[in-house]
Amino acid sequence: MSQFIEMFGNPLSSKQKNELKRLGQCCIINPRRPNIALCDTDKVSFIPMPAVSEDGYLVDMADEEYGKVKKGFTYFENNDVLFAKITPCMENGKGAIAYGLTNGIGVGSTEFHVLRPINGISSPYWLLTLTRMPIFRERAAKNMSGTGGQKRVSASYLNHFMVGLPAIEEQRRFEAIYRQADKSKFGDFKSQFIEMVGDPRNNPKGWPTKRLSELAEYSIGLTYKPEQICDDGTIVLRSGNIQDGKISFSDIVRVNAPIKESLFVKEDDILMCSRNGSASLVGKVAMIPDINEPMTFGAFMTIIRSAEAKYLYLYFQSQDFRERVSEGKSSTMNQITQKMLDKVEVPFPDKDVREALSAIASQADKSKSVIQKALVYLNDIQSDELRKIA
Repeated sequence: MSQFIEMFGNPLSSKQKNELKRLGQCCIINPRRPNIALCDTDKVSFIPMPAVSEDGYLVDMADEEYGKVKKGFTYFENNDVLFAKITPCMENGKGAIAYGLTNGIGVGSTEFHVLRPINGISSPYWLLTLTRMPIFRERAAKNMSGTGGQKRVSASYLNHFMVGLPAIEEQRRFEAIYRQADKSKFGDFKSQFIEMVGDPRNNPKGWPTKRLSELAEYSIGLTYKPEQICDDGTIVLRSGNIQDGKISFSDIVRVNAPIKESLFVKEDDILMCSRNGSASLVGKVAMIPDINEPMTFGAFMTIIRSAEAKYLYLYFQSQDFRERVSEGKSSTMNQITQKMLDKVEVPFPDKDVREALSAIASQADKSKSVIQKALVYLNDIQSDELRKIA
């Protein structure tokens, strides 16, 4: 996003160098499904909402027979941009570029809008970054229709949204930078994790396994009453304080309530969202940084404390962990219980491997700090723009 702002400025501003266009002129929104020369037994990629992350990536996909999914799902193709239209997925930033689809075809949740780049006009990387900007999502949230948890962004709203459209040459230059940054910040790290540990789902290197209960202690957080919320109490960390794998203090709650010593967080504790109405939020983790005041955590959260915290922090972000705790999903409340954590068996490589992975993760954090500084600048721009609109 920092590179996006540097190259294009604020694309939502009415005063800029690029010509203002309707988003519907920059891409095809929800393109019609073409006639497809596929048999019902041919395979295509299936991507439900949980398979799309909140930081712009596909984290999972499965092959399904086309005949089983050709009706009742959203259709898309390679290089289409998926945009979650329903609350809270939209506000949380769910979206990704579809790629590597079996037979070049994907189907998925009906809660996706599909934005298809137009050749010579738009790039999928420009579209993805645009639609993931906080100000874009904030404006979309104000224009959702429906009630409660069924609010959605309409295709008509996206179609008429005004945005500054850069020249395609500039977009392609941005795409090249995005791809290179991806390799540095994301792809190389993931590939090194798989290279060094192997896919935890099948443990191809035959590492010994340990129960999570052998490696860590965990506890559920504080229950408090609404009347105990105050302006000068103890910070209570909640699911919203986990952003992109890090602790964020942009939205905090303080309480004046009795707190057991065991419920105060410590540096290098792992904070996990263990209960939430949204399945996409359950399992999110962040490590507690060096903090300068006492803090606790809410009842829908779990603190995991371990001498192997950095390695476990990486493991908790794996698909293997997601699958092992998926039994806690329900239609009303999704949760990871302590009994479920007790049953998790973790591949446990040699000490030198664990230490090397921790060092790689620490180096990645240093790179992210540069991005965070740029995001402060971005948020300042967005706040100014929102004040003008108000």
